[in-house]
Amino acid sequence: QVQLVESGGGLVQPGGSLRLSCAASRWPFRFYTTAWYRRAPGKERELVASITPHSTTTYVDSVKGRFTISRDDAKNTVDLQMNSLKPEDTAVYYCNTGSRISEYWGQGTQVTVSS
Repeated sequence: QVQLVESGGGLVQPGGSLRLSCAASRWPFRFYTTAWYRRAPGKERELVASITPHSTTTYVDSVKGRFTISRDDAKNTVDLQMNSLKPEDTAVYYCNTGSRISEYWGQGTQVTVSS
């Protein structure tokens, strides 16, 4: 069974940084597109960033220049480096990956940006 486990969330002041990490068992990230989503209170789930097997990355406009998605094939992790955090980045962040026949989600990690 494929399991995705996120880590790295927490409470940070505005302008601070956090690094989220998604680890997978029985799923080699290097062969599949992997993404980070977030859901803020009272809002729809939002695609934040994604990375393809060829390491092409995409970002939602609101995080461009502040967030960086990356993949470590040796560790089989996909990370999201978040800099210059804003209160509006507060959300539960989820790791997502899959193929044409299957999709997997992590349990989510809370990120709270507040002074």
